[in-house]
Amino acid sequence: MSDIRHSLLRRDALSAAKEVLYHLDIYFSSQLQSAPLPIVDKGPVELLEEFVFQVPKERGAQPKRLNSLQELQLLEIMCNYFQEQTKDSVRQIIFSSLFSPQGNKADDSRMNLLGKLVSMAVAVCRIPVLECAASWLQRTPVVYCVRLARALVDDYCCLVPGSVQTLKQIFSASPRFCCQFITSVTALYDLSSDDLIPPLDLLEMIVNWIFEDPRLILITFLNTPIAANLPIGFLELTPLTGLIRWCVKAPLAYKRRKKPPLSNGHVTSKVSQDSGEADRDSHLLYSKLHLSVLQVLMMLQVHLTEKNLYGRLGLILFDHMVPLVEEINRLADELNPLNASQEIELSLDRLAQALQVAMASGALLCTRDDLRTLCSRLPHNNLLQLVISGPVQQSPHTALPPGFYPHIHTPPLGYGAVPAHPAAHPALPTHPGHTFISGVAFPFRPIR
Repeated sequence: MSDIRHSLLRRDALSAAKEVLYHLDIYFSSQLQSAPLPIVDKGPVELLEEFVFQVPKERGAQPKRLNSLQELQLLEIMCNYFQEQTKDSVRQIIFSSLFSPQGNKADDSRMNLLGKLVSMAVAVCRIPVLECAASWLQRTPVVYCVRLARALVDDYCCLVPGSVQTLKQIFSASPRFCCQFITSVTALYDLSSDDLIPPLDLLEMIVNWIFEDPRLILITFLNTPIAANLPIGFLELTPLTGLIRWCVKAPLAYKRRKKPPLSNGHVTSKVSQDSGEADRDSHLLYSKLHLSVLQVLMMLQVHLTEKNLYGRLGLILFDHMVPLVEEINRLADELNPLNASQEIELSLDRLAQALQVAMASGALLCTRDDLRTLCSRLPHNNLLQLVISGPVQQSPHTALPPGFYPHIHTPPLGYGAVPAHPAAHPALPTHPGHTFISGVAFPFRPIR
């Protein structure tokens, strides 16, 4: 590597960057012939940091900076390299060597360039780059994933009006990247503050993607070998938890949103009208998303059984439901119940439906006692009360340990769009329907 470095030092910045990719391509192609998963050692990473990210090797030396035109040319060189390299294994290891965080001063340059490269790949539809980015999102800590997600949202949903149409097109080009992008976006926009409510264009795009093909959000799960213990601090296998958070918190988060700016002490009618229309559009989108999420949850029983993971792997972790319930309780307390009773009821209805369908499909593994304790501090809600304390009997499904929430093949009351399908899974034992307590008043109330 030292000989390569000396030859690169005699070249200009762009030529050196192009040549270092050429040398590493040869190096890793040779490595892959002898080992299916070669270890990326320190040498190649240092070359990339010095000649691609312009981080000097000598201490105290001033970092070089590319001007805007040179940076654009560098991005074009990298885009063309990944497009022309036909071996996916070589592409993946070069991409990983370039952009895997190293915990050093080069990481900021690394992340800035990655955001611009993926943004360019979206604009010119460079599928190999998007596929490499999907793999990167899967194996990189979530703190870096949300930085990439924010860069793309800024470029396509905030800076230039109408540019979201370009981002929408990657749905058919790289569904795998779309799945990972949705997971990253739901981790970024958690609705914990007004600034972390997803932009309307972004929300509409994601809802339409999922509504058109609900299996989109299961792509990573269906195509990934599942480890016994999923790593902590990385993106989840599916965006289901984040999407449930969106649907459940949305009514309260939008109610809490700050009032529009005042003009001479009064809300201007145009601002008020525009804000009201945007809120109505978003409420319809969250309702549509909620239905899609329930449909995906109902698909999961078959997929978990096929992978021999039914009752063994919870794609929706109970530990992630705890902070969600705490946030709902805090928002309900923060908002005046007299002024937000409809929003609180809608939020709890959606939570109850998501919990019931997730448990019935095996996506959420918990005991009824756990669930009762979790929801004990929430405001009263008929549907939620029915889910956590309704009459149930132990499921004969052998994959579930005793005490876990059994299957409920009756549809959630108040939501007629979730049917029961015991005959759809002939390989699994059927479960008897449950007679609910007749004395409990529970009027039909469709989700709005």
